[in-house]
Amino acid sequence: MIAVPSSAQYTWQEAERSMFIHFGPATWQGQEYDDGSVPVEQMHPEALDTGQWCRAALAFGAKRIVFVAKHTGGFCWWQTDTTEYSVKNCPWKNGKGDVLEELARSCREYGLRLGIYIYPGDRRWGAYIGGGGKTKDPSLQEAYDQVFRRQLQEVLSGYGAIEEVWFDGSCLIEVGDLLERYAKESVIFQGKYATIRWCGTERGMLPDTAWSTIDRDILATGTATVVQSDPKGDTWAPLEVDTPLYDHYWFWSPENARKLKSLSELLRIYYHSAGRGGVLLLNVSPNTDGLIPAADVQRLEEFGKEIDRRFGHPLVETSGEGYSFTLEFETAPQKVNHVVLMEDYRLGERVREYRVEAEKQGEWVQIASGCQIGRKRILVFETVEADALRLVVEQAAAWPQLRSIAAFYVEAEDIPDLIAAQKAVSLVYDPTTDSWRTPGNGVKVLEWSADEIEGRRFSFETDISHVVTEPGQYELLFAVEGAEGVQVDSLQVLLEGEVTDGVLSPEEVNRRYHLTRTSAVENSGGGKTGLRGSIRCSGTGQRGTLTVKRMI
Repeated sequence: MIAVPSSAQYTWQEAERSMFIHFGPATWQGQEYDDGSVPVEQMHPEALDTGQWCRAALAFGAKRIVFVAKHTGGFCWWQTDTTEYSVKNCPWKNGKGDVLEELARSCREYGLRLGIYIYPGDRRWGAYIGGGGKTKDPSLQEAYDQVFRRQLQEVLSGYGAIEEVWFDGSCLIEVGDLLERYAKESVIFQGKYATIRWCGTERGMLPDTAWSTIDRDILATGTATVVQSDPKGDTWAPLEVDTPLYDHYWFWSPENARKLKSLSELLRIYYHSAGRGGVLLLNVSPNTDGLIPAADVQRLEEFGKEIDRRFGHPLVETSGEGYSFTLEFETAPQKVNHVVLMEDYRLGERVREYRVEAEKQGEWVQIASGCQIGRKRILVFETVEADALRLVVEQAAAWPQLRSIAAFYVEAEDIPDLIAAQKAVSLVYDPTTDSWRTPGNGVKVLEWSADEIEGRRFSFETDISHVVTEPGQYELLFAVEGAEGVQVDSLQVLLEGEVTDGVLSPEEVNRRYHLTRTSAVENSGGGKTGLRGSIRCSGTGQRGTLTVKRMI
């Protein structure tokens, strides 16, 4: 049985491009995390214009805005009685303003859909970053659970249809009843009710193969990413690719605004996100006036226009079903350097291996190949002059259904770089474990010998910040030479010394782990990443190592 998307997942994935908006006390503080250093009485975005936000989203082709209504510090941009740390105590509109309400109204006016980011944690309750809503003080947990549930109910029930609900870093508070009642047609990002997944990096790129399917039990962990993708998976869970317009900052500040990504960087991101079947979620940051800076809006306009220039008018296009498709040009030969493939993925991702050929003077020459198509696959290659093109599906899990096969010729200086980036290896398939791996050995972060093991048990605590330098997906591998084996009794991740749940999952029992870091590293107040655990070894003469490497 091939997994297929729900109607909500299909509608969400069809959007292809969305706009993220990070805006909060951190904007006034000039940093990435709210530390409470700026009183809400100083937060007065007097020029705030949610209509401008919507026009900026439309400028680059976004069909949805995901708004950070509550970030890690606990500040709420809507009228709520759950906290005094909210917009009701800002001088903006004399404390009567509601940014979420204004944005919801503007989205309806401009034909955009609305998503909500509501952080499960809250600095003021000691519900720490990366904790999924867990409080440091267990005696506060029940009270905070009720506060968060009330906040979630308010944002889901009071502002019209919410298409996407974002639980950054997972959600350990039980909210299933609220999602069933108020967000039945929404997609959910992270947490045990997740229906979409993180791409595993904030660089804006998916690996070359990024299936939209996964095993149901793995998805239910709440932190599954692209690394756990499985073409044989029993559940549809498409991938969202979030990245900031500022490199690499989510909130506006005068300094961060100077890190505006170039047009060529944004195009590379588009090719490797939407162009690999994912949904691009590009973050844009209003300033303290409540407006998206003019330079940012201009860059978004340039981005949208260039996508349209490159892919708005195919040389030739066809669709259909079967294993072979030929595209004939009205006038031949034609220069071609792009082919864009799209499956009718309402029926699932069926294609498993394919090649694209160009007919040149009566002979067919392969110009591209791959194993996954999915919603969209942008193939870029050296320019060829072709009399015709042919797509040949070499393997499929079921009868192939192609929604579109289109050819393009694009004149642009970045084509060689895009070709090189397309060929770069990020993940390779390992048939011995039926999983995807990153080449290379990683960085050794721990080593032990038999002399250090008392009672065949070795406890350790080690800092891995020099390897985990940015949000992403990392692989941890325990290995022993000259011994019968190693058993990991316990393993915990520490962010700034605090044990963080929900970010570590074993891939192979007790030997290999995936670490998912979603919180920022630079300028965050939460930069250090550590490991704590204990292991046991069998046999004699053991020398063991723990290595860490970035997956994507």
